[in-house]
Amino acid sequence: MTRRLSPAERLASAEKDLLLEDIADQSSWDRFLVEQAVFHYGTRHDEFSANDLRDVLPDLAHGFLGAVINSLRVGGVIEHTGRVVPSTLANTHGHRIGVWRLGAKGQRIAEQRRSRRAPTEVAA
Repeated sequence: MTRRLSPAERLASAEKDLLLEDIADQSSWDRFLVEQAVFHYGTRHDEFSANDLRDVLPDLAHGFLGAVINSLRVGGVIEHTGRVVPSTLANTHGHRIGVWRLGAKGQRIAEQRRSRRAPTEVAA
């Protein structure tokens, strides 16, 4: 049986070559897209909520947003700030939603990615 990767492991290895069968599996691909978007948004903003993310995600991804936020929270990639804001979705009638930030694990992953992208100096 193949071990499933955690969201943190998927984010850490996201730059690997994606297999065609992974892309063909639409629901997995959608979830991967949302995980990447949440993580990327978290690296660019101190705090964020689902309201912010819905503005930048395609409509198909909205159904995955709550599940992805929860899995990234459980994986330690993001953490709750202790604050809530009203949802901007009309059908939620202003239901309160969490405000998030990158957690320690998310910050480590972000730093590893920056390090891999940084140009290396050539000794003269």
